[in-house]
Amino acid sequence: MSRDLILSKNIKIIRKKRAMSQDRLCKLADVTHTTLAKIESGVNENPTIRTLQKIANALGVRIDDLLKG
Repeated sequence: MSRDLILSKNIKIIRKKRAMSQDRLCKLADVTHTTLAKIESGVNENPTIRTLQKIANALGVRIDDLLKG
């Protein structure tokens, strides 16, 4: 599985484990809904480190946790 698909899958899994909607995660991470939706669907294959850090912080995990395969 590619890194991009692992990233999108892990974000979605962690978000759902925390019973968090995409809208809520967007607000907590200060990213647009479009950005998050593209990352979760695998359309955005190269999110910035800053965006990943904001998402990881909002989910209460490290970037490494988002990239684990």
